[in-house]
Amino acid sequence: MVRGLPSTASLVRFCQKLNRLKPLEESTMETSLRRCLSTLDLTLLGVGGMVGSGLYVLTGTVAKQMAGPAVLLSLAVAAVASLLSALCYAEFGARLPRTGSAYLFTYVSMGELWAFLIGWNVLLEYLIGGAAVARAWSGYLDAMFNHRIHNFTEAYVGTWQVPLLAHYPDFLAAGIIILASVFISCGARVSSWLNHTFSVVSLVIILFIIILGFILARPHNWSAEEGGFAPFGFSGIMAGTATCFYAFVGFDVIAASSEEARNPKQAVPVAITISLGLAAGAYILVSTVLTLMVPWHSLDPDSALADAFYRRGYSWAGFIVAAGSICAMNTVLLSSLFSLPRIVYAMAVDGLFFQVFARVHPRTQVPMAGILVFGGLMTCLALLLDLEALVQFLSIGTLLAYTFVATSIIVLRFQRAPPSSSSGPASPDPSVKEYHSFSDHIQLVGTEQALAPEPGQLRPALRPYLGFLGRYSPGAAVAWALGILVASAITLACVLVFGDSGLHLPYGGYILLLLLSSVMFLFSLLILGAHQQRRQQDTFQIPMVPLTPALSILLNICLMLKLSYLTWLRFSIWLLIGLAVYFGYGIWHSKENQRELPELTTTRYVVFPSTNLEETVQTVQPPSQLPSQEPSPTE
Repeated sequence: MVRGLPSTASLVRFCQKLNRLKPLEESTMETSLRRCLSTLDLTLLGVGGMVGSGLYVLTGTVAKQMAGPAVLLSLAVAAVASLLSALCYAEFGARLPRTGSAYLFTYVSMGELWAFLIGWNVLLEYLIGGAAVARAWSGYLDAMFNHRIHNFTEAYVGTWQVPLLAHYPDFLAAGIIILASVFISCGARVSSWLNHTFSVVSLVIILFIIILGFILARPHNWSAEEGGFAPFGFSGIMAGTATCFYAFVGFDVIAASSEEARNPKQAVPVAITISLGLAAGAYILVSTVLTLMVPWHSLDPDSALADAFYRRGYSWAGFIVAAGSICAMNTVLLSSLFSLPRIVYAMAVDGLFFQVFARVHPRTQVPMAGILVFGGLMTCLALLLDLEALVQFLSIGTLLAYTFVATSIIVLRFQRAPPSSSSGPASPDPSVKEYHSFSDHIQLVGTEQALAPEPGQLRPALRPYLGFLGRYSPGAAVAWALGILVASAITLACVLVFGDSGLHLPYGGYILLLLLSSVMFLFSLLILGAHQQRRQQDTFQIPMVPLTPALSILLNICLMLKLSYLTWLRFSIWLLIGLAVYFGYGIWHSKENQRELPELTTTRYVVFPSTNLEETVQTVQPPSQLPSQEPSPTE
């Protein structure tokens, strides 16, 4: 071997470090946080995270520029597409009642490096999302006072002409983040109560908008004289769906808060489903009355609802709409500030991030260091930076997290059930039994034959027809099928998004690639469906696995491919910074790295008896520690 080059064994060990999994502890309810959130608390957290400024801005923009009155169909399709990802979060949140959300779900199924990168991206998502909402809140309030705040700041502070910096410092946005951080640091009950207040006020105002909007509705605005119901056709509805999909981003705050829920196995799935249903209903009904009150082509994209009431002679209703938008943006900001320090806390507890963020305040039982540091970073972003160029980071980070969570659902369904955890790293594994005598061997074989098929094995009913798959070790065929599924989903998404012109293919080659990728996608689904899955009766499980998460993976990849090249470039730079943090700190301080050291003192030997029976696994001491003695006659 050349001096200075790592050996093959060291490279293998290094790769194993990157892919090590966090132990799956589904039943534990122990936590240093306070379990005080009810189903209602989680539901309102989810509603607050989804029903934000998008309800007051996004509906008018999509209606005028993309779909017309058919925006309600775009929202309905987007809600169903979001439901695919929401169900994945619901199953994980019920089975793993720990904080961490997508980071934790990836850690227990995909590996440590992937989990860190997902957590790293989620941090950026919450930072930019919270700062952008604070900026929007400041701008909306400034508009209510005829831009006096803006003019005052420019007059007495001045303007900047520096790349990536805002034209002027937004002290109002920074102030609202600091105030929200103070409330979040007071504990989960205080922040939940505050979120309740803003969410209830927001929902009441939305109900007022819907009722008054239907009273003022004019069905003529959907007629052919005004352009019809779908003036941009099917393509416009689909373009609106891609934009409206981001309106329902925010339900992951429920999964991130599962460690503080009283009964997460029931509360998390119910809260995610109800909150997504309420948000979808609010968006669809508001967009319906908006396009019925005034013609879609005359909407003001920046303030569609307030302008619609003003044009119908109800200018006083515009102030109510403005109050509702501010309350809605407050709930989104609270959701971001509530989830962000908890993701950091989960990563720090696992040793992948700096340990100072793993400390919990003894009285309020919240991760105070994460609130202070990342609340301060969010304040600086809102105060100084130009966030318009960075907002697309929200999309790529969210979609990547959704993709990994959906993939993790498939991995988890075909994993073997974890052995019962022991109290210490050096304690013997209770699932391993020593078999010495011939009668013990017979008992072992009979027991294995009576056991039901394990997850990852071919279903017994299909073995006569798919016997070639039964020759693989449990899980091997599933791993290959999952890899083919992801690869074919990426290929199919490229074909659907870019088309023959974007891929520079002849029409015949384009059709061939479309058919081939579709067939491979369906073939991998059939292979996965032919294998046994883990079934649990006491927790929520997604129906139609692997089809449901597979469709979520395909949809998320399609939406990611629609983002600009500049967004992917910036995202790559952020990933490189994350890799530097992981290889500089996380990989060496990981708790899984500490667990590997005691495990080296125990070695497993596989003994093949001469009687050609099933292999017997014995757990013994290392040879250097074995006392010299003669073997027992029964051995």
